[in-house]
Amino acid sequence: MTAAPNDTRIAEIELIPVNIHYAHREKSAIVSRSGITETLVKVTLENGLVGWGEATRCADAGTIVAALTAMRPFFIGRDVFQDEAVHRDLWIRGGWHLQPMTANLAFAGIDMALWDLKGKIAGRPIHDLIGGQMREEVEYYYYLPLTNDAELRAHCRDGISRGFRVFYIKVGINEAEEEDYLRLIREEIGPGRQIRIDANQAWSVPDAVRILNRWQDTIGIDLIEAPVKIDDLSQMHDVRMRTGASISINEGLWHEPDVQRIIHERPGDYLCFSTYWVGSARRLMTMAWLSHHRGWKIIKHTHGELGLAAFMGQHLMLAAPNADIGHQHTAAWMKSDVIQDDLPPATTPKWGRISAPGLGVEIDERSIAAAFADYQKNGPILFNEDD
Repeated sequence: MTAAPNDTRIAEIELIPVNIHYAHREKSAIVSRSGITETLVKVTLENGLVGWGEATRCADAGTIVAALTAMRPFFIGRDVFQDEAVHRDLWIRGGWHLQPMTANLAFAGIDMALWDLKGKIAGRPIHDLIGGQMREEVEYYYYLPLTNDAELRAHCRDGISRGFRVFYIKVGINEAEEEDYLRLIREEIGPGRQIRIDANQAWSVPDAVRILNRWQDTIGIDLIEAPVKIDDLSQMHDVRMRTGASISINEGLWHEPDVQRIIHERPGDYLCFSTYWVGSARRLMTMAWLSHHRGWKIIKHTHGELGLAAFMGQHLMLAAPNADIGHQHTAAWMKSDVIQDDLPPATTPKWGRISAPGLGVEIDERSIAAAFADYQKNGPILFNEDD
């Protein structure tokens, strides 16, 4: 479906908070949850064309709904192609420059819907509009849950049978138990596949140095994400210097100035982030190119996402100049979704080109209705719940 240029004004923005449950409880040093609450953003133009976005959350889903509600008036009546002008007005006149992290989480959902619309108007997939694809396919990781030995072995074997080369697990809760798990994983996947771990800033510098040096020598750790606190970059520099570990930065990429500072000061080798960190696809691509020129690699982040955000991330990683392998996803964990399309990372590490216009997805209205009803009945799924 295409639209004439003079039909591209925004008529309505609808917000639909939804609950989607996981097959495995997600546990880490900072989270324990059975699913994810996201806010779907439905943008309708005056000509009736519809675009969809997904706003992710951190601590509180209701805060994102409130932020999106406050942002909505800035978009009504504006042209879908004037997104940067709207962002400027929103940022300054709306006062969102004073709450950048919440603003970016919320704005990224609207931004996604606008790119979906622009792609549909142009008749091209989003990655064609942000520079075109730099690779034929994107490779994802196998997300291992913190569980028991038998289930962990089964997951490793499942990942191997599906062709995954990168296996990822959380650490930072129980050092001895995690070391046993990592030895088991290495035993199962062999020496030719990667183990990546994420401590979510749980360690002190001395503990990070001690643990990483031992695990690198005895197990073989290919990448550590967020070993220590990020606010003081000297801690990350210290760990990098004293361990030689490849470090991935995730926490701390809260908005553009943070990303630029980290790219410049180089406390790691990988940037792990997505549009909801910096607020828009255009900003992420700007940071991808900036980091590319400084020798970084990037990995798509997830802190829980549904199919819409997963498709958006795939478009971006197809087009980014320095995308690595082992991108993050939760597709294999979700019991349901809000789109009709299958998410390849749920079953295979490789995801190729998206050819349909815009995001390239079909919405599942029944699933959305059920997920919205769950939210209305039970409230949001908490970031930390009792087991």
